Formats: sequence, C-alpha cells, structure tokens
Amino acid sequence: MAYIAGLIILGLFFAVMHYFTELTKSQKATATGVILTIILLAIAYNAYTESKQEKMMQVVVKYNQGKTIICKGIDVNNTNYSLSIGTYTFIGLEKTPNYGQMISASTCE
Repeated sequence: MAYIAGLIILGLFFAVMHYFTELTKSQKATATGVILTIILLAIAYNAYTESKQEKMMQVVVKYNQGKTIICKGIDVNNTNYSLSIGTYTFIGLEKTPNYGQMISASTCE
C-alpha cells in the first residue's frame, strides 16, 4: 500500500515539474535523478532492515524451541538465559555463570 501511495506522490511530483515549472530540461533531469536516487536508497535500506529483522526473529524462534544458539561466541539457551521480548535481549539467569550478562539477539547466528 505504501508503494502505491509513493507512486501517486511521485506521479504528482513529475506532473507539477512538467506543467508548472520553468526549469530547463537538464535541471528537470537532475531533479529527477536526485529524487529517484533517494527513492532507491530508501527501498534498499528498507530491504536491508527487513532482512536483519527476519534473521533476528529466526534466532528468537530457535531460542523458544529450546535450541542452543551462538551469540558473540557464547552458547545461549533457555536454561542459562531469559529473553526480554521488548528489546530482544538475552539476559543471564540468576545462579548461572552468565548472571546479568546481556546479549542482543541481533548479534546471534
């Protein structure tokens, strides 16, 4: 849905540039290039963050299944760590060697 709204706004931008400005063709081409570059960078950033989030969610699913995952060279499982859902951080449980240690789920494999 957001892509459709973006295309509508982009179409309006080009219509305004075509009909209501006194820019030369080279200035219009430059403006178009800048706008398209910004849009492509935004799409690439969105895809990158989505893939990172998907990877982190796979780590959380493995943790919830009781499997051991590796984070910064440390074995993390549900017997030694608890999971803070709000921040997706593993926190060492009391009476374990990892007590108080905090590891972000985004650093896990």
